[in-house]
Amino acid sequence: MSKSLSFLSLEQRVDALFSRYTQPGSPGAVVAVAQGGEIALCKGYGLASLEHEVPIAPHTRFRIASVSKQFTVTAALMLAAEGKLDLAAPPHRYLRALKPLPVTIDQMMRNSSGLPDFLELLRLGGHGLDKPARAEDFLAAAARNGHLNFAPGSRFLYSNTNFLLLGLIVEKLAGKPLGAFLAERVFGPLGMTATQLEPDIDAVIPHLATGYLGDAKAGFRRAAHAYPQGGEGGLTSTVEDLLIWSRHYDKPVLGKTLPAQLTAVKPLAGGHANAYRRGVQVGAVRGLETVGHGGLWPGFRTEFLRVPAADLTVIVIANLASIDPWRQAHAIASLALEGDRRARPAPAPITADEIRPHAGTWFNADEPSLFDLAWRDGEAVVTQNGMPFVLGRRADGWLGAERGSFEFRLKPGKGGLRVDLGAGRVLPFAKLGKRKAVPAGLAGRYVSADSGAAWEFARTGDDWTVAVSGPLVSGGAPWTVRGLDADTVETEMAGGWIKGTQLAHLVRDRAGRIVAIEVSTGRIKKMRFDRVD
Repeated sequence: MSKSLSFLSLEQRVDALFSRYTQPGSPGAVVAVAQGGEIALCKGYGLASLEHEVPIAPHTRFRIASVSKQFTVTAALMLAAEGKLDLAAPPHRYLRALKPLPVTIDQMMRNSSGLPDFLELLRLGGHGLDKPARAEDFLAAAARNGHLNFAPGSRFLYSNTNFLLLGLIVEKLAGKPLGAFLAERVFGPLGMTATQLEPDIDAVIPHLATGYLGDAKAGFRRAAHAYPQGGEGGLTSTVEDLLIWSRHYDKPVLGKTLPAQLTAVKPLAGGHANAYRRGVQVGAVRGLETVGHGGLWPGFRTEFLRVPAADLTVIVIANLASIDPWRQAHAIASLALEGDRRARPAPAPITADEIRPHAGTWFNADEPSLFDLAWRDGEAVVTQNGMPFVLGRRADGWLGAERGSFEFRLKPGKGGLRVDLGAGRVLPFAKLGKRKAVPAGLAGRYVSADSGAAWEFARTGDDWTVAVSGPLVSGGAPWTVRGLDADTVETEMAGGWIKGTQLAHLVRDRAGRIVAIEVSTGRIKKMRFDRVD
């Protein structure tokens, strides 16, 4: 087979991006690039199984996690077209176990519902992906909750609950499992023969890669999870099948309007833009709009990226948590767009001199929100809620999160930083000086009706901890508690794949006694825990 010079150049440069993962004994990734309906590159790097030394190939299957969401939305849109589902209806119309909240199906598709993420609802009770759970436990978590993070339709905030419930609604209306519906109505007609939704974690899936944590220096280990998955992220697939799916956006088979419905624009309240459409997110590379989605699951990371104006698709799927498919996919897209007159030059990189004067911990008490800013390994890195992410320069001069399903941009100003958290909310942050001590009056037990979690704060000498329990677990290792200001403390989870942090705002009565706390995480905002001692 002959190769064009442009193809050869692209392949060699992609090979260089992934060269470290071709070393003996390393997990890796698979990469696909298609343009104009032709496959320019489809190649594996590293091993799908370290134990059996099976190389990654285009037919290797991976857990694609949240890339699944657009398929769940597609199923729901099919039912809506048949008159079986009302996108303006609340979810409790179809799932009677849910509390009646003023949320619509369409807002769920767009992550503007305000529903807290069920994974974080369980995490507040000490449960994590490494502990066994059942699908009915997830629905119970969603049904228990009556809290909304904000007025529905007013903001964007990523929540797996939206797509968990959407999948269950599809199942109820279709009268069959979501996986069966997708196989019959989506995968079969498109010829996506290697894609399936298998909720059982112990099911045998041919050619499925093993997910790994760690790196070559520290060593690799298997990534464990014990959560069955559904409409929020349960698909296994191959890069070849995802190329077929990408082509459906340009040449629809299932329905001429379905791709347009996925990317349909609907502003937030107040006219603010929402970059999250229906199960897909828009962005930009070299000034050209992108449509796609990422996926994250223990040991697996995916980036499905389309550049419609250039008829370009780039897909990167990894079976190693330390690989960053978002960055790799955008770098490959940038390479593929060289010579395209519509593509703008890449913004100048952020420099150390811009970041180091502002390095430190920044805090806004009213939100509340806390983050660390640092110059690390030649990059501007923000750590928020225990999760680090890299900043990149935006065309308008702001420094924004390079990846991740959240809104965060900052700009240095006189005396502090301005931070754009989306929906027109540009807030001042002040550099945190010496932290205040944890208030002595915090000791006691607090219970959240919405999550079913119970937190008991205790002091031993100068150290504070909180014992966490919930509907699915009790008696785990206590979490660390640190003071911030007179009315806010920070808690840090013990162990786990994700070592998250939370902020708790102290609610006082007129006498100054602490009667409740309001807990905020990455995907839960100001959830109330009432004092019960």
